[in-house]
Amino acid sequence: MIYVIATTPMKPENRDDFIRGHKACTVETRKEKGCLSYDGHVSVNDPNLYVVVERWETRDDLNAHARAPHMRVWRDYSAQMKTAPTVIEIISDGKVEKI
Repeated sequence: MIYVIATTPMKPENRDDFIRGHKACTVETRKEKGCLSYDGHVSVNDPNLYVVVERWETRDDLNAHARAPHMRVWRDYSAQMKTAPTVIEIISDGKVEKI
């Protein structure tokens, strides 16, 4: 099993649009092969930090997710709503990969 934690700092003025847009992305992601769970949350410590927690059956499923058409749309849509790039941590086999 693959776990992913993705954290994105949002621009305060775009927070609601960012969250609304991610909800649409979530609906499509949950339909993908190998997606066990995919949920977005606003950080309890920072109202402008969005945290996505994911579980995938395999690394191949996760890699396919990264190439999915709706993810391309999401990346384009959300790009101007961030204060910094998303930090992605991939956890598998007792190792953490940060990208």
